[in-house]
Amino acid sequence: MAKVELYTNRGCGACVNAKRLLDSKGVAYDEIRLGSSRRTDLEFRVRTNGSKTIPQIFIDDEWIGGFEELLKFDKADELDWRLGLTERPNVSFFTRIMRRLTGRIY
Repeated sequence: MAKVELYTNRGCGACVNAKRLLDSKGVAYDEIRLGSSRRTDLEFRVRTNGSKTIPQIFIDDEWIGGFEELLKFDKADELDWRLGLTERPNVSFFTRIMRRLTGRIY
């Protein structure tokens, strides 16, 4: 199974939704609470290129983005294989090209 890390904070609805989605798939994740230390906050800024939104999600050290991006991967049937739950889907060449042309690079 993949290593999943979530940078979160208190009172964040999108953080709760991201955790619920991962919980529904039975995925273990490390929740990293922002504001817990300067080191954590600095690590967050470096790993996310200064992102100002939360949650920010990493799967096997690959920066996925926030909750919206997590949903996009799920709707494209690519989240489960990234999480190590299923085999990589067989996506046609045409589908891959269309995704790139429409800005859905996943």
